[in-house]
Amino acid sequence: MAIGVFSLAIGLLLLALALGLWLWSRNLEEEAGLPDGNVIYTDAGSTWFSNNDALVSTHLRLTGKPDYLVEESNGMIVPVELKSSAAPAEPHEGHILQLAAYCLLVEENYGIRPTYGIIQYNDKSFAVDYTPELEDDLLDLLADMRADLFAPDVDRDHNDWIRCTRCGVRGACVQRLG
Repeated sequence: MAIGVFSLAIGLLLLALALGLWLWSRNLEEEAGLPDGNVIYTDAGSTWFSNNDALVSTHLRLTGKPDYLVEESNGMIVPVELKSSAAPAEPHEGHILQLAAYCLLVEENYGIRPTYGIIQYNDKSFAVDYTPELEDDLLDLLADMRADLFAPDVDRDHNDWIRCTRCGVRGACVQRLG
């Protein structure tokens, strides 16, 4: 009799532990701002599997590693980009274009065109539609960037001193702020 009660107690304890871990994982998923589905790729250094392979478009010479790719139950793949700052009123243009690049890379690497992606700020997320217009804006930007590669001088395109202080080429920049 004592062994039966002990086994029942262990079983209930294991069931409670499993339930607690499941609730904890659901909470982590909600905090990450992920849509419902299976995480199939991550570069966010999370507790999920890590992926060292970048997504590549050889003909556009574009490479990227989204923070997450989530496959929804309908087969749609949704890129999710995490930002550590508080959310602005609207997502920054650069963040939208970065997400568009991930959408394009998903289409080229998985053969599925995402209809949207998610930008998850520290306190709020934005679903961004991946429209043909947004794709055109991205392709125009990539063409401009390639043209700038061969320009003798490229002017700074912002007046954001915080951005300048975090820039990787600050030491060599003659146009840095501050």
